Amino acid sequence: RVEDLLSRLTLEEKVSLVHANAHFSTAGVPRLGIPDLKMDDGPLGVREEVGEHGVILNHKDDFATAMPGTLGLAATWDVDLAKAYGTVIGQEAKQRGKDIMLGPAVNIQRTPLCGRNFEYMGEDPFLTSRMTVNYIEGEQAQGVSSCVKHFAANSQEYQRGSINEIIDERALREIYLPAFRAAVQEAEVMTVMGAYNQINGQHCCENERLLNEILKNEWGFKGAVISDWGGVHHTDLAALNGMDIEMGTRGAYAGNYLANPFLEGLKSGKFPVSVLDDKVRRHFHVMFKLNLIHDPSAPPATNAAPPTLLSTRAHQEIALKIAEESLVLLKNQNLLPLDPAQTKSIAIIGANATAKFAHGGGSAMIKPPYEITALEGISNRLGGNMKLIYAQGYNPPVGSGRVDFRPEPEETPAPLNPSNLMAEAVAAAKSADVVIYVGGLNHKGGYDTEGADRKDIKLPGGQDELIQKIVQANPRTVVVLMGGGAVEMDAWLARVPAVLYTWYPGLEGGNALAHVLFGDVNPSGKLPCTFPKRLADSPAHALHTYPGTNGTVVYKEGLLVGYRWFDTKKIKPLFPFGYGLSYTTFKYSNLNLVPGPEALGAPVTVEFELAN
Repeated sequence: RVEDLLSRLTLEEKVSLVHANAHFSTAGVPRLGIPDLKMDDGPLGVREEVGEHGVILNHKDDFATAMPGTLGLAATWDVDLAKAYGTVIGQEAKQRGKDIMLGPAVNIQRTPLCGRNFEYMGEDPFLTSRMTVNYIEGEQAQGVSSCVKHFAANSQEYQRGSINEIIDERALREIYLPAFRAAVQEAEVMTVMGAYNQINGQHCCENERLLNEILKNEWGFKGAVISDWGGVHHTDLAALNGMDIEMGTRGAYAGNYLANPFLEGLKSGKFPVSVLDDKVRRHFHVMFKLNLIHDPSAPPATNAAPPTLLSTRAHQEIALKIAEESLVLLKNQNLLPLDPAQTKSIAIIGANATAKFAHGGGSAMIKPPYEITALEGISNRLGGNMKLIYAQGYNPPVGSGRVDFRPEPEETPAPLNPSNLMAEAVAAAKSADVVIYVGGLNHKGGYDTEGADRKDIKLPGGQDELIQKIVQANPRTVVVLMGGGAVEMDAWLARVPAVLYTWYPGLEGGNALAHVLFGDVNPSGKLPCTFPKRLADSPAHALHTYPGTNGTVVYKEGLLVGYRWFDTKKIKPLFPFGYGLSYTTFKYSNLNLVPGPEALGAPVTVEFELAN
């Protein structure tokens, strides 16, 4: 079918298939029953409708389930939840008529500062691979293509469009590529997105070694490589080095590198038509897999499912379950779970207690039908039978982070007097039986957002001093932190009896938090990334190889990313990879190593008794 269709296309029609014709689509060929190929951002859910130049269209029918950040998903260590996560996004994408969802994002966390760590899956290639395969299988089973991204090693946002990463072959193979390989060879992902950065001197969207040699020839990838938006820089290199669909625009779409300049090169004989045909075959491979191409005399093909409610209660319950399972209990000295029967008043302090996070962070943003804040979740759980005292406590970071153009600018509230905020918070703490402090990061002002890295791993807004004063005023203080990874805690950790990390927990996040705080759910999340005591302990910073010099960053740590570095160098982190407490204790005994049958090469089975 692919070859038959290919033979019917004109040269111009073929070229129209390998570059964007709108912000999130490529052109179809109506006379042959080929529809436009429609894409949408979507590592954490299906993004709202976006028009030309990124203008948000403010439709009323594009609300979608805001799933927890995928770093939180990784903290569940649960492949069944990863499959459910992908299933939810795939079903909602199908409802919206999307053909390709731009996700999951599977880059390995090299530095705690990377602005997109919240939408990646941590520092370990094996954990990331297992979660990625199940996410993609769940999503693609709904008749929608996943687009695994960003191939490869998009591990910093600072200078992301130009930075040249020098990575040795072994580190590339063992750390940065395994999740992509698993996506291709195990999950049979249909599309792969090239990254903005360079690796070893070539941009990833036109990198011969990555795209042609490894992805297509070695791994046998049959689908299409899609550029990140504006990630292509040369017609020659994109045409010859494996880029199949160029997205983004250079003024008019006809001016894109794989549009008119490519067409002219084909007509002049500069590029063989076989190069174009390979790109079109890959495009058609995806379209036939998705059953998009039909007899042109029949009604136009569409990937949309019959219209029903988009964000269903069943989907919201899955988001809730994932959020509950993602929460990591970092410390607990007999304070959690809280007992409402033994508590008359609770002070809830912190700007993140009333904050919403879904519509931020860049291309991972979602417009949910609702979002339960921490304060709302706690209030829901207690049912109005408890005195709740709220104090903001600190000014959160402000600024848009990376957002697309809006018809009207968002209003940013003026910052309040920090001294007054702190005094109100301390007074609230003194007046209550228990304090639940809800702080951490957000998606604004250079924190956890596409296009910018954090400057450090300190809590913004004077939160360290605030927490110290709160716990001094009321020792029964639970610290709840939200964000995309590690923050320093040395200033107050020893004094605080309980610490809970919630990542960005999605539209049901406040309810999930309350269920854990009050013991309805046992916290069982485990860290998918190391929390260092200080930034200088992390490998890229210990070796002074972040953010790079003169546009180049050398990955001197090689394989020693994350816990591999801390273990090898015998550096004690604040909390290690895989760490997480619960409300019960576990003990194993009677450990035995039992040899298997010789016929199977005598594998050894580890057996023990487990007491809960």
